[in-house]
Amino acid sequence: MEEKKLAIIATKGTLDWGYPPFILASTAAALGYETEIFFTFYGLQLLKKDLDLKVSPLGNPGMPMPMGMDKWFPTLGLALPGMEGMMTSMMKKTMASKGVASLEELRELSQEAEVKLIACQMTVDLFEMDTADFIDDVEYAGAARFFQFAGESDICLYI
Repeated sequence: MEEKKLAIIATKGTLDWGYPPFILASTAAALGYETEIFFTFYGLQLLKKDLDLKVSPLGNPGMPMPMGMDKWFPTLGLALPGMEGMMTSMMKKTMASKGVASLEELRELSQEAEVKLIACQMTVDLFEMDTADFIDDVEYAGAARFFQFAGESDICLYI
């Protein structure tokens, strides 16, 4: 039986959006899937050595808020200075208290499971990013390279 394949496109660079690609990729690899993640635009933040990612409650209406804040705190209030830092801190504490692996741990687990991490070369060039800021074992390629793999994949996800 031929090995199943999972292709993921990661486009978001916030802490909360960083988890799904690595959770899904590491799980698929553990189940025997050949797995690749194509990081483009803001998703490239997930490949940086220093993951100083934040949670953005603004524009994220499904985010559960403490003390029922989502019911009474106006959306505009989420733009207040310090709110992003507070929400990031709260999410990190909640995840740690529930035993959820850190993003760095999940990324490392994905690499150990031989998930291929592909950085969009066009976006790296567009944003004049320094590849020295990225972790090791990242492949740099364009969309055509991703389509070669995605076209043969059993599952393709856009995150």
